[in-house]
Amino acid sequence: MSRQRRISAVVALLAAAGLLVAILVFLVNSGLHFVLGVAGLAVAALGAWWAITERGVRRGVGIGVGVLGVAALVSALVLAVVDSGAFVVHLFVAVALGVIAVVSARYALTPHLHELDLMHAPWRPRHPVLICNPKSGGGKVDRFELVEAAHRIGVETVVLGPDDDLEQLARDAVARGADCLGMAGGDGSQALVAAIAIEHDLPFVCVSAGTRNHFALDLGLDRSDPRRNVRAFTDGVIRRVDYATVNGRLFVNNVSLGVYATIVQQDSYRDDKTQTTAALLPELLGNTAEPFDLQFTSADGTAEDGAFLILVSNNPYSGALLDAGERRRMDTGLLGVVAVSPRTGAEAATLVALSAVGLRKTSPHWHEFTTPTFEVSSAGGTAYAGVDGEALELTTPLRFRSHHKGLRLLVPSDNPLAESRRRARDVSVRALVQIAAGRPPG
Repeated sequence: MSRQRRISAVVALLAAAGLLVAILVFLVNSGLHFVLGVAGLAVAALGAWWAITERGVRRGVGIGVGVLGVAALVSALVLAVVDSGAFVVHLFVAVALGVIAVVSARYALTPHLHELDLMHAPWRPRHPVLICNPKSGGGKVDRFELVEAAHRIGVETVVLGPDDDLEQLARDAVARGADCLGMAGGDGSQALVAAIAIEHDLPFVCVSAGTRNHFALDLGLDRSDPRRNVRAFTDGVIRRVDYATVNGRLFVNNVSLGVYATIVQQDSYRDDKTQTTAALLPELLGNTAEPFDLQFTSADGTAEDGAFLILVSNNPYSGALLDAGERRRMDTGLLGVVAVSPRTGAEAATLVALSAVGLRKTSPHWHEFTTPTFEVSSAGGTAYAGVDGEALELTTPLRFRSHHKGLRLLVPSDNPLAESRRRARDVSVRALVQIAAGRPPG
């Protein structure tokens, strides 16, 4: 363990302790304002629930209540500033300590380049094939000239046509002797071609040519210029990550069940997402709506029924505010499960208030845990599901499984460093103490 990393760990621990003290002092001095702010947030949540689940006059009342809640929240913040003459100073100190803690912790937790070089050896395929979807991401394949970029380095390319079967194109490439498969497209296409690569024990190259590219984001790949991902074919290293399956179908990001999965099944959703959602939410979540036909067992063994949202992800999403929609690691061997089950505005408001003070997991309407396997059943025998954004209807029970390091990726040589920096966001006091003591974390 280098001396610099040990010093950074000590600095991070001291800054974090100082930040905790600063927060406690603020809460003591502004306790009443804090309570008012949380109450305002809860009222705003109550109004929002009514606004999206009711119609007519009741929806108007919900909007009014939501506005009052937001007003109370803003008033609490203003009063906290007015009543504390040193508020700006306290805020500056807290932000400074937070920045120092985060920067020092990430430096301490990020391995040096020579450590990473020992973990990843260069590898270059002899007959790589890149399949390109020209319609993904609004035409990124053509905009970034991915076909030409692949040809320049000797990679065979296959352009997906309107009537082509993507799975068959991948299988045909394997039959022609491909020893590495790549996909330039969205997450759904990535999952399909990755499944063929896994079936034939071939490495897979992810080229971020989709709209959102969540898989590429959580792998630490460059999403702004997919040409940099193509470099993996000539300047790549092997990296193993998890993939997950639901009833044997591979997914790389997540599977959504409940309200979202039901809405995206509608034919009108593609043409007008906002109007379709606004029209269906009162039917799905209103006071006359039936609970969703979804049953599962929570981490403590309790049988749960009727959750309006269940999200099962390939590796858990970060609980941190800034990274809430991201996964810091892709090799934990675990599924992330989040289920939300409030059925009334009051239950939703309570859940929001608890979340504001970091206590959402104490709510009976919030379920969040990790597990290597998971099962969801339904009395009806089928369930709507959004699998990596694709709307499907699947037979229940839905059996989810994490396949630990089952996907062999070929990534650009600088990706291991980007990956280690993402992992360094997952800061724990225990890991910092171990580094400060000169021991490897974990």
